[in-house]
Amino acid sequence: MRAVRFHTFGDPSVLRLEETNWPYPKRDEVLIHVHASSVNGTDLGIRGGSGPFKLVTCLPFTPGFDVAGEVARCGPDVTAFNVGDRVYALLGHGGGGAAEYVTVRQSRVALVPQRIPLAHAAAVPLAGLSALQALRRGAALHLRPGAHVLIVGASGGIGSFAVQIAKYYGAHVTGAARPEKHPFVRSLGAHETIDTRSLAESGVEGRWDVIFDTAPILTLSAARPHLTPSGTLVSVRAFPAEVAEVTALVTPGGPHFHGMQTRERGLDLALLSRWIDAGHLHVPIDHAFPLEQVADAHRYLEGSDVRGKVLLTTG
Repeated sequence: MRAVRFHTFGDPSVLRLEETNWPYPKRDEVLIHVHASSVNGTDLGIRGGSGPFKLVTCLPFTPGFDVAGEVARCGPDVTAFNVGDRVYALLGHGGGGAAEYVTVRQSRVALVPQRIPLAHAAAVPLAGLSALQALRRGAALHLRPGAHVLIVGASGGIGSFAVQIAKYYGAHVTGAARPEKHPFVRSLGAHETIDTRSLAESGVEGRWDVIFDTAPILTLSAARPHLTPSGTLVSVRAFPAEVAEVTALVTPGGPHFHGMQTRERGLDLALLSRWIDAGHLHVPIDHAFPLEQVADAHRYLEGSDVRGKVLLTTG
């Protein structure tokens, strides 16, 4: 089969489309014939060898953390899916989605929404699950109707889902993004938009019950002036970056800090499927590249014009 791999860290030119062996499903795994995967910021960071990625990534590495396709084979213990099912999944830290086939544990898999093309479903797993789990588990937004919520990075992959999910939960949503992207953010349902740079202005103090930082660019100390007294900063940074955040994890009252790691939960994906099929959630696709143009896809995502998700298609 064909798979994207890189043998050294660097810019997008290190990406290669190579022939490699098919994976074989273990007892509780399904083999997915991949129709599309998506490109995320994590892919860029791993490929570039930034931060801790260089220490924990084994080379050669195949990027891609979410896939959509058809079940080609089932392990003997698989009970939830059959060959031919149209599915999508969030993969583990080992990646592997930018390929023609991939194996996934059945607990991480869900049937794709029927309302959208199969390839478009690849945009959902990482970004959609990150947004859902941040707002539901991190901020308990489903228990706080009418909360004022700020989404930082509202035009990106995670942010574009977060705007919609926050609004679905009854929040008053402010989207922070570059001014030229404000029309896109408002089209997702944001009640108002601001330039991210305006967070430094005194006029936005104490406005939000929840700030979800998808960039991430905020620490709790930087976010504190913009939060209500019992507000919560939810960040895609999994670990605290400062003492104030460590303290907030164990101190009653607020403001709170919640650093998150996205979980590969098929049940959460199934919930997103229901919302998409019911018309509550729109899947924002910016651009789709064929697998052969993976380097162009990475360069495009590194630019400043992206609105929504970037896909890699294998067809």
